Amino acid sequence: SVLSEIAPPIQVSTQETSLSRPLDALTFDNRFTAELPADPDTSNRRRQVMGACYSRVTPVQTRQPSLVACAREVAQLLDLTEEACASEQFLRVFSGNEVLTAMDPHATCYGGHQFGHWAGQLGDGRAINLGEIVNGRGERWALQLKGAGPTQYSRSADGLAVLRSSVREFLCSEAMHHLGVPTTRALSLVLTGDQVLRDMFYDGNPRQEPGAIVCRVSPSFTRFGSFEIFAARQDWDVQRQLLDYAIRTDFPRLIESGDPDIDTYFQWFDEVCRRTADLIVHWMRVGFVHGVMNTDNLSVLGLTIDYGPYGWLEDYDPGWTPNTTDAEGRRYRFGQQAQVAHWNLAQLARALAPVVEQVEPLQESLLQYSARYNDGYRTMMSNKLGLLPSGGSDEANDGELIKDLQEVLQLRETDMTLFFRALSEVPMDGVASPAEVADSVLLAPFEVAYYQTDPLTADHRDATLSWMRRYAERVCRDVRPDDERRRQMNTVNPIYVLRNYLAQLAIDKSEEGDHSMVEELLDVLRNPYDEQPGKEAFAQKRPEWARHRAGCSMLSCSS
Repeated sequence: SVLSEIAPPIQVSTQETSLSRPLDALTFDNRFTAELPADPDTSNRRRQVMGACYSRVTPVQTRQPSLVACAREVAQLLDLTEEACASEQFLRVFSGNEVLTAMDPHATCYGGHQFGHWAGQLGDGRAINLGEIVNGRGERWALQLKGAGPTQYSRSADGLAVLRSSVREFLCSEAMHHLGVPTTRALSLVLTGDQVLRDMFYDGNPRQEPGAIVCRVSPSFTRFGSFEIFAARQDWDVQRQLLDYAIRTDFPRLIESGDPDIDTYFQWFDEVCRRTADLIVHWMRVGFVHGVMNTDNLSVLGLTIDYGPYGWLEDYDPGWTPNTTDAEGRRYRFGQQAQVAHWNLAQLARALAPVVEQVEPLQESLLQYSARYNDGYRTMMSNKLGLLPSGGSDEANDGELIKDLQEVLQLRETDMTLFFRALSEVPMDGVASPAEVADSVLLAPFEVAYYQTDPLTADHRDATLSWMRRYAERVCRDVRPDDERRRQMNTVNPIYVLRNYLAQLAIDKSEEGDHSMVEELLDVLRNPYDEQPGKEAFAQKRPEWARHRAGCSMLSCSS
């Protein structure tokens, strides 16, 4: 698919003042392009790019851009004022229609394993990095336009993006940040004014959709696949240059002076393993399913990156995947994300092995990944359940309690987010024994979260009550007030998450020209752990009409 029309470049008036050009004050140092090897071929044609970390490329011009939304917190990271974000220059720059003099637009080269198979060169096929800025606090932020046109890595695609996927990426990037999940950020969402042809279900029925561009923001967009591509080509010199750059720029604490050495490389890989383990624990905590955990979609910084066919676990099902491409194999299902991350880390280790010439330290880091994830998962689940750290027999019993809860939650379709939030409301103050608590009280957290309305079977009721009484006994042993336990639980169990059907409702309105729900969702998701009077509708279970509707259940990679 192609743009319906490429607009002519926007001519910038020489009469503009500094007040009308606020983005000129941004400080770009573009260290990535300054320090790493470039593609010597400057033509924008699809090809295999050898011996280079990036290719320079310019965004396409768009017909009639308009701003849908801007995340004020991200603007503040970049030292941009509200007035700057409302300026014409802001719209021109983040729609791809103006390249600031200090920018150095480029697309990066990387490879990746997709669904377990080596896919060769991939690269930024529809992402164009504008450059890196350093803000007034000395923080480095890379700016990237997703959907700004073709690059040398676009293969047979057009490099564009549509509104539906761009709304999802914009909102989820910010929702994850406010949930406390490490993530790339999103500054702006812009409609291009152009139509883009997409076959949403890959079923031979393409249609024209409104084009859009998201400006993504991150300290770095370096992926596991960034190192794999050079290993596959046995280009060890460039791989080492990229590794040294990543350590100096994004992991400076690993080197006190001089250049990174072999020991630094091992420390770096160990750090990547730790950050990845922590990231997956966070995903599991909030019920997020990435949907396409290819090695090119995992960040070495341990950030959530590339929001494609993701989804939020609603009824608790460890086997669920939101990706239609993954529907049969379910490789990237919710319950297997930790194992997939380990497999991906192993591919990164294989890519590094010829350079470091020792595999034992890499293997040890992979073992430590598993230990860190398992320990982190147990701690996270204990916090979700409001349990204080325990020792002795309680520690083993807590593990069984957590394991058994996962089985109980699957007896019926149980909304994960609503269940954990409601569990904090079970009254335990003054209870000498869980036997004193009525069955109806113990069943309440489940009943408010059930999707089915028919009565529990006797077996399901007995199993659920049995687990709740064990849980109540454990809570009683902590001997602390309900409000203290509730505060602990409510800091890790959100009320508001970006349920797929909510995102789809916002998309539906935006496609009709009404962007108010995008703004409203962005605002609600800023405080996902707090009660927000008047916003209760955003915390409700998925409605029945959304069970199988496109965009509300599973999604394709089409965007």
